[in-house]
Amino acid sequence: MASVGELFTQIGSVMAGIMFMWAMFQQYFPYELRTSLENYTHKIFSLMYPYVQIRFYEFSGERFMRNEAFSSIETYLASISSMQAKKLKANIVKNSKSLALSMDDYEEVADEFNGVKVWWVAGKKISNAQTISFYPTSDEKRFYTLLFHKKQREMVIGPYLSHVFKEGKAITFRNRQRKLYTNSGSYWSHVVFEHPATFKTLGMDPVKKQEIVDDLVRFSNAQDYYAKIGRAWKRGYLLYGPPGTGKSTLIAAMADLLKYNIYDLELTAVKDNTELRKLLIETSSKSIIVIEDIDCSLDLTGQRKKKKEEDGDDDDEKESVAKKLMKDEGEAKTSKVTLSGLLNFIDGLWSACGGERLIVFTTNCVEKLDPALIRRGRMDKHIELSYCCFESFKVLAKNYVDVESHCLFDKIRLLLEEVNISPADVAENLMVKSSVADNVDIWLEGLVRVLETAKEEERVKAGGEEENGTRQLAEKVKAKGIQEEVSAVTEESGSTKNESNVENGSLAKEDLVH
Repeated sequence: MASVGELFTQIGSVMAGIMFMWAMFQQYFPYELRTSLENYTHKIFSLMYPYVQIRFYEFSGERFMRNEAFSSIETYLASISSMQAKKLKANIVKNSKSLALSMDDYEEVADEFNGVKVWWVAGKKISNAQTISFYPTSDEKRFYTLLFHKKQREMVIGPYLSHVFKEGKAITFRNRQRKLYTNSGSYWSHVVFEHPATFKTLGMDPVKKQEIVDDLVRFSNAQDYYAKIGRAWKRGYLLYGPPGTGKSTLIAAMADLLKYNIYDLELTAVKDNTELRKLLIETSSKSIIVIEDIDCSLDLTGQRKKKKEEDGDDDDEKESVAKKLMKDEGEAKTSKVTLSGLLNFIDGLWSACGGERLIVFTTNCVEKLDPALIRRGRMDKHIELSYCCFESFKVLAKNYVDVESHCLFDKIRLLLEEVNISPADVAENLMVKSSVADNVDIWLEGLVRVLETAKEEERVKAGGEEENGTRQLAEKVKAKGIQEEVSAVTEESGSTKNESNVENGSLAKEDLVH
């Protein structure tokens, strides 16, 4: 014990002596000499110290803008911090679906990349200077310090930091709350998008469904490929088919698969092409731009008018055509969005503003659309959503009544081959609406009755159309027969009249001779 006490006494004496010498140095040595000595000390220390430090502050410039690098680093280190750090900070970030964890101040964590080990330290400085800032913690300067060996400078500054920023943005994107945007004039407003539709629950032929999924995944991973071929990173989808076949549900499933936001563009609310371009510029990457029922949105979808009318039109017809063209031209001058503006929106110069976007058109009548609007390169993939088939029914049966096979399936398959019924109608008949939720027979038998009724209605309708066609044909034949009889009587009457005229003419000639 005595020896330990003597040791501490000696250490205290040495420390006191050092502090006395430092005080004397600070008081009596000139400032220039102290500065020069400190510079040489730092140089000697840097030669002996083998590590490099890079500091990333939370706010850049005058602290009016949050540093994107800091945000990416904070997101990237969240998973590492939760496993290594002893002190963590928890926060619910706006527009995020999960709890955000980060290192507390002055905590340190290690990371490894391609065999290179680095260290991250969270720190902060408190400033006494009064500055103007939009943020309440303007007196604090938070930062992350990256520490690594100087031999690994090239690896860390290049590939490692690129990896950190890219992965941080990807994590932020995966954790964000998806939104559904709609336009009011030239401005977007949004709500939280929580549609439960997925490709797993989508009532569609599994082969066709997998083809769409593969196409979407290839697109989302094809940034380098699109840059290589010199095309904007976007893809167009045309969804067409009868009502109730799942066009809107497919869009929701696409957004769920890729975790994209949806921009539901209402063309009738857009003033002109300028506003359309403004809306396009404000859309973010990783999004789906949707124009539903485009054949009903604006007068943009019809075939282009012919420049010349058919030969043989009389003057009245030409005058009416000219008036109609003048009227159409006047309407075009006052229209909100032109076909040309919409085409530029899809694949013109303005379509390259941003990247990783899907443009989706839906329509019930694809034949009404202008070919220039839906050609390949604009609408790259055409997807027909038709009536419910047996494979689609099996998906719906699994989703709605949790059954994969049943004795009524064969009968339903035969009926679906003969009846046109939409997946929405099938789903409505399978949906459980009472407390008898476990009796599958009730729901499937009800669906069979609906299909049989639809089959009978189609048979009656087809028979009625055939009967009407037969009756119309008989009426046409009868009318044609009457017309032929009238023509024959007219010809006979004309012939008799001509013979009478000839006879009268001969008599008159004889009288004239006499």
